[in-house]
Amino acid sequence: MNHKLLFLGALMAVAPAWAQMTPVGLWKSFDEKTGEAKSEIRITEAAGVISGRVEKILRKGVDPAALCVECKDKLKDKPVVGLEIIKGAKKVEDKDVWEDGKILDPENGKFYTLRLTPVDAGSKLEVRGSIGPSGRTQTWVRVQ
Repeated sequence: MNHKLLFLGALMAVAPAWAQMTPVGLWKSFDEKTGEAKSEIRITEAAGVISGRVEKILRKGVDPAALCVECKDKLKDKPVVGLEIIKGAKKVEDKDVWEDGKILDPENGKFYTLRLTPVDAGSKLEVRGSIGPSGRTQTWVRVQ
């Protein structure tokens, strides 16, 4: 019985580490030029598919009720807070990477091919958006 308790204790000790190597959670994004906090994004998973919504605008001088004026179609002029900016990403087999989704940049209204990679034991998230061979990677920081 002591062996079972020891195993259970060890399992409980490493379980939080496993849980963190996922993009699921609340993340803070930053402006690439100024380093200023831009927003908080809540990433969730349902049936193995990742999605993410803007939960809060953090950028100074930006109206918290800002609309996505550059967005197209049904997203045009929708509030940025609550906007689904990440959709359709799935975990790559045998890797801590999520791909095959899209990410929306509300500042220009464009969708990019998405790749999410948790790093630094899941405390940071590399978010890569690309069109064809070109793209850029941002590093988001886990809030919770």
